[in-house]
Amino acid sequence: MSKPRKTLPSDDKIRANFLDAALPIPLRQTFTYRIPSGLSGTVKLGARVVVPFGKRKMTAYVVGLSVDFDPSLGFEESAVKEILELLDLEPLVTPEILELCRWTSEYYLSSFGEVLKASLPAGINKTAARFVAINGKGREHAEKQTVKPGMADEILALLAQSGEMIDREIFIRFAQSKANRSIRQLERKGFVDIIYRTIEPIVKSKKRKIVRLAGSGSAGALASDLSKKHHAILDVLRTAGGELQFTELLEKADVGASPIKTLEKRGLLEIFSGEVRRDPLENSLLPAVNKFDLTAAQTQVLEQITKSLRAEQYRAFLLHGVTGSGKTEVYIRAIKETLAAGRSALMLVPEIALTPVFSKRLRAVFGDSVAILHSSLSTGERYDEWRRLRKGEARIAIGTRSAVFAPLENVGLIIVDEEHDGSYRQHEMPFYHGRDVAIKRAYDSGGVVILGSATPALETFHNAQIGKYEYLELPERIENRPMAAAELIDLREVFKTEGAVILSPQLVEAIDRTHRKGEQSIILLNRRGFSSFVLCRSCGETVRCQNCDISLTFHKREGNLVCHYCGYREKPPGKCPHCEKEFLYYLGEGTEQVEGVLREKFPDLRIARIDRDTTKRKNELENTLNQFDRGEIDMLVGTQMLAKGHDFHNVTLVGVVSVDAGLQMPDFRSAERTFQLLTQVAGRAGRGDLQGKVLIQTFFPHHYALKHARSQSYSDFYEVESKFRKRFNYPPFVVLASIIVKHHDLHHSLETAKLLRECLNYENSSHRIAVMGPAPAALSRLKNEYRFQLIVKAGNRSNLRKILDAALDRAASRGADMKIVFVEVDPVDLM
Repeated sequence: MSKPRKTLPSDDKIRANFLDAALPIPLRQTFTYRIPSGLSGTVKLGARVVVPFGKRKMTAYVVGLSVDFDPSLGFEESAVKEILELLDLEPLVTPEILELCRWTSEYYLSSFGEVLKASLPAGINKTAARFVAINGKGREHAEKQTVKPGMADEILALLAQSGEMIDREIFIRFAQSKANRSIRQLERKGFVDIIYRTIEPIVKSKKRKIVRLAGSGSAGALASDLSKKHHAILDVLRTAGGELQFTELLEKADVGASPIKTLEKRGLLEIFSGEVRRDPLENSLLPAVNKFDLTAAQTQVLEQITKSLRAEQYRAFLLHGVTGSGKTEVYIRAIKETLAAGRSALMLVPEIALTPVFSKRLRAVFGDSVAILHSSLSTGERYDEWRRLRKGEARIAIGTRSAVFAPLENVGLIIVDEEHDGSYRQHEMPFYHGRDVAIKRAYDSGGVVILGSATPALETFHNAQIGKYEYLELPERIENRPMAAAELIDLREVFKTEGAVILSPQLVEAIDRTHRKGEQSIILLNRRGFSSFVLCRSCGETVRCQNCDISLTFHKREGNLVCHYCGYREKPPGKCPHCEKEFLYYLGEGTEQVEGVLREKFPDLRIARIDRDTTKRKNELENTLNQFDRGEIDMLVGTQMLAKGHDFHNVTLVGVVSVDAGLQMPDFRSAERTFQLLTQVAGRAGRGDLQGKVLIQTFFPHHYALKHARSQSYSDFYEVESKFRKRFNYPPFVVLASIIVKHHDLHHSLETAKLLRECLNYENSSHRIAVMGPAPAALSRLKNEYRFQLIVKAGNRSNLRKILDAALDRAASRGADMKIVFVEVDPVDLM
């Protein structure tokens, strides 16, 4: 039985008879269940339970306990169902993380259950899977020949061969939204049966056979009749500390299994099944631990941070340091201070690409106290690292956005590196911003949070200006290294003499000069693929995705047109699908095309490309970056993945092919993002002893974002940009919420959006907020769903939340389909 709960009892020692469960579904409510008498007093807050939910069984999270039934819930006690299974005697979710997830769900108007699910490692839960099974009536229908089979007939034919299929296997072959409609159609006609089954967790501890010295084998007293192989086995084990995996012992002692078994029978060895840790950095080469003398600015900054750490009181710092100013060394010394005080530390980085670099450096300094959490780890690796944190075996966590929920105890320090980066924002349910959740976590734990960046988000810098955060600055690079000299290349002038070219003569000359000196370069274009779109020169139409309102991007190596939003692929057509003329023209360059042009112009250079297309396999990105760092690659070509945090001392040239497309995006942060990207990528040049140079190609050389990126002056950019934001009522001077309504049925989506507007107008009778929309979103159709957007602005957060909460409740009471309503509080973009 379901009902929103207004309170969450926190006493898990009571002999509760009822519980509130948060389910990982996109609804902002919890659900009441009865606790079987045999489990009364056993269920604790944060534990996982299996519950019935409609026809399904689902893993849910216990977020409230009560002895008595609450009659104000609006339904009879007899209607409350029992939980089916208690999965945890000791909860996986700690009290701190439970409350942090509760706050996150309330602040961001997200599903409590989905936030809790995001806080745990993937694969840990039992899941209920939907199976589609053909029945006798369906088989009879499938045997009939259909002249033009539709999707439902094709799915039925597939089921006739296999008997039944899990729904996600069907979605691999057919678009999910259309396949779901076809499955419902087949069920209504009585051709298929829908069956829900519970699937066990896919991740468990890794077990291996272990060999350990025992008895006289450990003591060194050996029988005289032992063979050379026996002696070799015992010597290897002693050298290894007395214990090895069975397979590792076979290899190191160069023996078979028989002599090991003999030693076990004689009581010299023990063989048992033991848990083996899956270490993400196993066999990784760690960097040398160098001792650095801090600059005067670093020393001053660290003194301020250390003072707050020792006080064990909440303090938020903005560490504004230019690229190459030594922020990482400050982080490491602050972590040392935190551990010395008996507390734990958390470090967030925006991109998976940066995790190996920082992880290895932290592991080199702090050893096995460091645990790593990010989505590119194997399921087993992430589970093992999470468990080390949960058991207190590791006291430092490093990872991307979701690592903010790492199960650390007594957190004293949280570092958010490159705090401005949009990657910290979760753009799908559950919505949250990793940086802001980190600030809340530091506040709750009485810890220090450091927000580090060379290009702070406008909101962060504004908060430092008004005293909400303490401002710390590293204004110069270490060892007084100069900033890279930046130049703008006006492509309008280039066009007059060269025509339409991807690389200007100035950039080509600079590349040639750089590599003749034995130095390295980075070429940036924040757009992957070969051509951005395919245009018909006869009718002017482009080849578009069948699921999205997006032009398809041509990927030459793959030989496909690809949608970068839903993954749809098709072969390039021989003629226009609209007018059937054969005048198709491939326009707009991507990283794949730029790479090809560079290889043609510089055949002797060793060139590698880094974007999502080239780094799909595990460790591929890390290996490429390591090769570049060792000088085995001369040039990297890629997207914004290259712009952040990398430290290559032989890079003296950064070339930016174009950022004009990003500058023209219909979003209020487009200028800010362009400035940040250019400043960050410019910071990759000249980080060693050699002077760096940055060349930026553009058709808009007079734009203020580009002019201030050229001078790398954040304060000048902030002054101009903040005036625009204030004038047009955008953050940080107002608070913002974006409401997206999306559904495969255009009418249903639009009518729901209109109803939401009516409810917002009703609750906003005193005009405390401004409401815009509904209007088609900038991306009006994605993954076969029509998207309408409303934007809500308010002068303060209290007014925004009161009216939003009331309007959403009113819409739900009027029958609005709230499953298709997605609210983003503090959105980082409005696309």
